[in-house]
Amino acid sequence: MKLNYLKFGTTGLCWLFGTTLLLAQQLTDQSEIKLNDLTAFNAAGKSWTIAEKVISDPRNENELKATKGSGILVNITSNKMKGSDLLTNAVHGNIILELDYLMAKNSNSGIYLQGNYEVQLKDSWGVLQPMSSDNGGIYERWDDARPEGSKGFEGYAPRQNASKAPGLWQHLKIAFQAPKFDATGKKTANARVLAVELNGVLVQDNVELFGPTGGAADKEKPLGPLRLQGDHGSVAFRNIKISKLPEEQINVNNRGGGDADPIYIDAPSNTMIRSFVNYAPKFLAVHAISVGSPLKTHYSYDLDNGLLLQGWHGEFIDATPMWDGRGNGTSRARGAVTSFVKKATPALAQLATVQTTWPADSTGSGFKTKGYIIDNEDRPQFKYNIYGAEFTDLITVSNDGKGLNRSINIDKTVPNLYVLLANASSIEELAKGYYLVDGQSYYLELDKGAPKPIIRDANGGKELIILLDKQLNYSISF
Repeated sequence: MKLNYLKFGTTGLCWLFGTTLLLAQQLTDQSEIKLNDLTAFNAAGKSWTIAEKVISDPRNENELKATKGSGILVNITSNKMKGSDLLTNAVHGNIILELDYLMAKNSNSGIYLQGNYEVQLKDSWGVLQPMSSDNGGIYERWDDARPEGSKGFEGYAPRQNASKAPGLWQHLKIAFQAPKFDATGKKTANARVLAVELNGVLVQDNVELFGPTGGAADKEKPLGPLRLQGDHGSVAFRNIKISKLPEEQINVNNRGGGDADPIYIDAPSNTMIRSFVNYAPKFLAVHAISVGSPLKTHYSYDLDNGLLLQGWHGEFIDATPMWDGRGNGTSRARGAVTSFVKKATPALAQLATVQTTWPADSTGSGFKTKGYIIDNEDRPQFKYNIYGAEFTDLITVSNDGKGLNRSINIDKTVPNLYVLLANASSIEELAKGYYLVDGQSYYLELDKGAPKPIIRDANGGKELIILLDKQLNYSISF
């Protein structure tokens, strides 16, 4: 069933909880939490600061590096600095909360709605079978009086793992319906997490909360503060947006709709599907292939340009647009997508100088696609001719499922032949041969011995190009 209720609105119903509660400042009276300072929060501990930029190297445990400024809320913990939770001064009932967050390696945090119901934030990168304690899960309730092994109960695992790598910005959107109480203070309806979207993927759907989750701050009530967990590791937040829950979303039990049941393709083994692919806003690759892996990391490839279009973690393909009814030939990724291109251009080009503009198409290059061959693990090796040479492109999922490895080979040397590694809004070298790309969207790492690439300005952004002799190996993590 199509879950079209996730098109959250911004108009909603103000709930009145009595004269006393109306006097409390409510989060939904503002559109965002401004992060110029910490005045929106109650008694912020020393681990919390405001910054302009935050970097975290995913190779280093619990590491965040912050640059002074404003716009980002940062919690940095260490053996010497134990973190603490952070609560807003304002309180909330029904709410839609939307924000970006960034985890350090192996860090753990959470968002406690009304201070009591935790949506888990965690470095769950590469986890194949996520639990309620993983990123996007709703944490367990807890009762020490229960027998060992069952003290935690009623947790909700995310429907799939849509997590990105530590040090990359992730996006979270929550629709929450607060518990209801009568005039005597008796609870008449449980709280509900109506939806959680993690990196654009629905991971929780209309979950009833029968009581506070583990680590709750207080007993249940109509209004409570937003609480950000800070005592389990380093984490950063930005773009904290708030709106009222639309009236039409409240107390609705049947949230389905749409004309067609979904047609899903899984990848229990290495799996391929040919289709059109929308790889960026308003751009469509019509000669594309998507390749799925049982490690739940997948990618799409443009056969017309030799381009790695996108990668994603989670489930494989939604073929509904392609196969329902007459269809339109398009398939969709079911997981959290990271785009690697802004617009289709040739992956390789012969440049007169390192400042020569990258060509918009393959005119004059002698480009001719040769399709692909399948190796003994059912993985495609893409082939095409260009500049009189034969090109082979092998893309594989890393052994840990966290990213992609790419090997580009050409059968003879072509003078001044370059590979376009990245075309992005920003490209920053974190260490030798190791780059952070497109506003902290993904990492690119060259194998040792690769030539020094060139970062250059292009169309208001950046390009990363590298000279190709006969072979180039690199990896992408996202």
